[in-house]
Amino acid sequence: MNATLPQAKAASIFTPVLIAGCCIMLVSFAIRASFGVFQIPIAEEFGWLRADFSLAIAIQNLAWGIGQPLFGAIAEKFGDRKAIVLGAITYAAGLILSSYAFTPGQHQLLEILVGFGIAGTGFGVILAVVGRAASDEHRSMALGIATAAGSAGQVVGAPAAEFLLGFMSWQWVFVVFAGAILASLMVLPMMRAPAPAARAELEETLGQILVRAFRDRSYLLIFVGFFSCGYQLAFVTAHFPALVAEMSSPIAPGGWLAGMGVTTTAGLGALAIALIGLANIAGTLTAGWAGKRYTKKYLLAGIYVGRTVVAALFIMAPITPTSVILFSIGMGALWLATVPLTSGLVAHLFGLRYMGTLYGFVFFSHQLGSFVGVWLGGKLYDLYGSYETVWWMGVGVSLFSAIVHLPVKEHRSPAPAPA
Repeated sequence: MNATLPQAKAASIFTPVLIAGCCIMLVSFAIRASFGVFQIPIAEEFGWLRADFSLAIAIQNLAWGIGQPLFGAIAEKFGDRKAIVLGAITYAAGLILSSYAFTPGQHQLLEILVGFGIAGTGFGVILAVVGRAASDEHRSMALGIATAAGSAGQVVGAPAAEFLLGFMSWQWVFVVFAGAILASLMVLPMMRAPAPAARAELEETLGQILVRAFRDRSYLLIFVGFFSCGYQLAFVTAHFPALVAEMSSPIAPGGWLAGMGVTTTAGLGALAIALIGLANIAGTLTAGWAGKRYTKKYLLAGIYVGRTVVAALFIMAPITPTSVILFSIGMGALWLATVPLTSGLVAHLFGLRYMGTLYGFVFFSHQLGSFVGVWLGGKLYDLYGSYETVWWMGVGVSLFSAIVHLPVKEHRSPAPAPA
């Protein structure tokens, strides 16, 4: 009787580790998704160029990409919970210090701390803990639920920031968000997972598999293709609220948006980011389901074609509140749908042993795209007074990614024979 209890607990999807991981991911990604809302208030207060704020967010995304493998190593050496605590403290410190930044250089430097904080409280560390704590039967769904929690954070983050800006300065909103990420550590005692499996018995070293991966054409194509995903996601997160606030038609008094409490274009921009996150929950779970049944490279190519079409139609049509809502739902359904398919494709090609490291390098390509998308958005806006040029560049790189995935050979890369 007693021997069956651990098995019954193991069979549950919603383990304490998963619940705690979802809570931390939700708060971490809610804050991260809100930064686009602060672009106009900060620029107006200090008279900064749009490129100044954009470079700060671009640096944040790059620091996140660099920090992910670093925090993974910290978690492996010193423990998952210590890595998460360090990430939360770094996140909070970056936010609080940023509230005292008066120059673009100060703000840009401090975004390095914020980026590292996101790495320590985001996908890399949290999903590793959730994956080890889940049973083989439920691991895929548990990881999908944890990823969806990050999307849920996007649903609440931008509207929460817009709400708080209604009665306090952006500096105090940063302080409130710092308190929120520290408060999320209250669930940390629930995050107890089995230790990572031993690797000593396996023959192929990390160095050997990295060399093999970077000599593999399919892996390189996946690496290049993930760049556009980061470009589009980071550009939209950082710049779309400002684009909507400046270019969309006024909100009609008494209309359906006003009935939802959205009375300004700034509020519409925050709602757009939230709708993207909401649609993303369904899109991510659907992609995970489809990845088990269909060829992943064709699913990825289809997602990038879908993004190309949705983005092109939006920028070619008049920007109205209705078009903003339709774009947010359409792009949101395709938002992080690439993540379970890309990570699953890497695991399929090279196995699970070094999947985290190999996906980490691919994710770094994603964050390079994020850096370019955010920075270029601000730079070209200052040059041309419009986001249209950088938007069409995003359409182009999305189509490029769709084409790049087609030659991927979706079969396991053979390990070298023992000497």
